Amino acid sequence: MIKTVFNAESTATEVVAGTDLSGKRIIVTGGASGIGAETARVLASAGATVTLTARTLAAAEAATQEITAATGNYVQAAAVELTDPTSIEAFAQQWRGPLDVLINNAGVMMPPDPRTTLGWDSQFAANHLGHAALTIALHDALAESSAARIISVSSSAHLLSDIQWDDLHFQRTPYNPLVAYAQSKTANTLFAVAASQRWSAEGITANAVHPGVIPATGLQRHVAAIAPSAAQIQSSAQVASVQTKTPEQGAATTVLVATSPLLDGVGGRYFEDCREAEPNVPGERSGYAPWALDADAAERLWQVTEEHLQVLLH
Repeated sequence: MIKTVFNAESTATEVVAGTDLSGKRIIVTGGASGIGAETARVLASAGATVTLTARTLAAAEAATQEITAATGNYVQAAAVELTDPTSIEAFAQQWRGPLDVLINNAGVMMPPDPRTTLGWDSQFAANHLGHAALTIALHDALAESSAARIISVSSSAHLLSDIQWDDLHFQRTPYNPLVAYAQSKTANTLFAVAASQRWSAEGITANAVHPGVIPATGLQRHVAAIAPSAAQIQSSAQVASVQTKTPEQGAATTVLVATSPLLDGVGGRYFEDCREAEPNVPGERSGYAPWALDADAAERLWQVTEEHLQVLLH
């Protein structure tokens, strides 16, 4: 069990204080705002060579200019649209050399358009499939590093739902945007387990993190427009009962898992509040659900993911 001197109130700056990341090459997806931007800023301030991605190059460049000015360390901007396999492949193909840390931070929550052009759930497609495709495309670069880390930004929302294995895209049951978001976050966690199972022998580890509830970011911008069902109202009330964080605090667990020597060789785990999480206690909004770190479920998800990616790429 990984424990640290930090806690829910710690900031990313405090977590990385005294750490020299010179020579480390790091990618942060969804880095144009919120905890992604704060994650990129703090890592750059510690000397890392950071590439920040956003859906558009303009958004990425605006963020990197601010971070470069604030830290004095040049941050690279790149456009990666996680629902577009062509965009993902183009980015991966232009990458040269090793990749030390991949932070899969980008995400959507209850967007107004719940379906992709293939009829798939758009939250599962963006939050999980896009990051899975990017990670797999960057596998060789990660393997080239002596000890690469993948950080999958999940959420305590995963406690609300396992993967809907029999109806992954809500094609036979009414679409529930909160459950869809929750299963995408479960998928983020299971993907970290699966990647560690497959790639740890190559020096690649993957872990999932819950950053906390950060209302000051744009992730929840679509939530108010969704007309919740009675079940969603109940689930939302549970989520609302947790303590909120600032972006500076929200980035702390990600930065810790990306940089701490305590995690050398450690993979397939779930972290929150700057420590490894305990199993969830029913009724509580902390810890991890039993389905989230299940090795068999992780293997099943990997197979399902590969099947989806084959459709996307052909």
